[in-house]
Amino acid sequence: MTPTVLDGVAVATVDAAGTEHAFGHVVIENGLVTAVGPGQAPKPSGPHTWVDGSGCLVTPGLVNTHHHLYQWATRGFAQDATLFEWLTALYPVWRGLDAEITHSAASAGLARLATTGCTTAADHHYVFPREGGDQFTALVEAGRRVGIRLHAIRGSMDRGRSHGGLPPDNLVEDTEAALLATERAIAEHHDTSPGALVRVAVGPCSPFSVSAELMTGAAELARARGVRLHTHLAETADEEDQCQAEYGCTPTEYAERLGWLGDDVWLAHTVHLSPDAVKRLGATGTGSAHCPTSNGRLGTGIAPVRDLLDAGAPVGLGVDGAASNESGGMVEELHQALLQARQRGGPEALDVRQALWLATMGGARCLGREREIGSIEPGKLADLAVWRLDGLDHAGMDDPVAALVLGPQPKLKLLLVGGRTVVDDGELRTASETDLARDLRAAAERLKGTR
Repeated sequence: MTPTVLDGVAVATVDAAGTEHAFGHVVIENGLVTAVGPGQAPKPSGPHTWVDGSGCLVTPGLVNTHHHLYQWATRGFAQDATLFEWLTALYPVWRGLDAEITHSAASAGLARLATTGCTTAADHHYVFPREGGDQFTALVEAGRRVGIRLHAIRGSMDRGRSHGGLPPDNLVEDTEAALLATERAIAEHHDTSPGALVRVAVGPCSPFSVSAELMTGAAELARARGVRLHTHLAETADEEDQCQAEYGCTPTEYAERLGWLGDDVWLAHTVHLSPDAVKRLGATGTGSAHCPTSNGRLGTGIAPVRDLLDAGAPVGLGVDGAASNESGGMVEELHQALLQARQRGGPEALDVRQALWLATMGGARCLGREREIGSIEPGKLADLAVWRLDGLDHAGMDDPVAALVLGPQPKLKLLLVGGRTVVDDGELRTASETDLARDLRAAAERLKGTR
C-alpha cells in the first residue's frame, strides 16, 4: 500500500498519556500507524498519498461494542413500549428473518456506522428461525461488503414461553443444537490473525431467554476455543425482579454463579447494578457496553458509568439495535453518554475526553483488542476517523474534542480501516449507498409481510 500522510491536522491520540496535538500529523504504512506527532510530517522518500487535514480532527476509529444489525429491517416498531413489551411485539416479526434479510439489514446498519466514524462493530445476532438459512454467514459477508471490522457474536436462545422465557417457542433453539451451531460459527469464521477483520464471540441472549445449561455450556465452549463472551445483563428493573424470584439473587450474582464474570466477558447495558455488583465487575475485569440512546428510547434507566470506571471495569459504548435506536449512528453516542452520566452524577461525572475514551480505548478493552486499536500510536492498526470541524456547525469552538462530543455531528472527511479508505468526504466508498437503501427497503417490506 502507498503510504498515507495526514498533515496539518489536530490529533487526539487517546493514548495512556492523553497526548494531543493542535497541529500535527499521522503517517500510515502497510495498514499501520508508523508516526504521529506535532507539526508537519516528514516527507516520505517515495510515492505517497498526502491528505490536507487543516480544519480537521483525527481520532481513533470509534468502537461499537453492542449492536443487533438485523433490527435495521424493523425500525419504528413499539415506539412507546418497555423492553419486555417491545420484545413481545417484535419477536413475531423476527420469526420471518432469513439470510437475505439479515444481510441487507446488516449491510445498511454497518454503512451507517461507518459514515458516523465507526471502524469496529460488535454485532449480537441471536434470532435463528428454523427456515432462516445461514444468517450468521450472511452477517459476516455484510461486514466484508462494507469493510469495517466485525466482531460477530453467535447468540442463542433456548428458553421459550413454555419454560418461562419471553420468546415464542418456535423461535428458540435446542440447547445442544445452539452450542453445536456456535462451535461451527467459530470454526468457520473466527480469525485469530493480527489485524483480523472478523472475530467471533459467544453470546447467549440473556437470562430471561436462555437456560442455565446454555449459559454454562457457552462459557465452557468459549474458553475452550479462546474466544470472548457476551450477553445482556441488568438492563431493566423487571429483569432484577425476575432473577430474584427465580434464582434468589441479582442478575450479577447469577452471572457470577454461572461463570460469566471475567476479563474475557463484556456485558450489554448493566443499568441496574448495586454498588457491590459494580465492585464485582471492576474486580473481575468484566466489561460493560453502555448503550445510552437505546436505554433512553426504552426508558430502562441510566447506567452507572462513572462508578464502573472508578471501580476499574472496562466500559465501551454501544449503539444497540436500530429497532431501539433508530438513528443507528456511532458518534452521537459520545454526546449521549456524557449527558446521561451528568444527569446521574452531575457535571463532573464525565468530561469530553472521557467520552471519547469510552468510544475508542474503552471499547477496544471490552473486545480484547486494546493492543491493536483504540488509540493512535505507532505499531497500531490505522483505524482512523478524520472529522471536519471547519464549518458553521463548529465555528468558534477552540477545543476540537469538545466540538466533536458537544457539538453537532461532524462530517467525516475520511474513515480508514487498516489504512484502507471506507468513507471519503462523507460518502461510503466500499459499497453503493443507493443499492444498500434499495435492498434494505425490500428486506423490510418482505419481513413485515411475514407477520
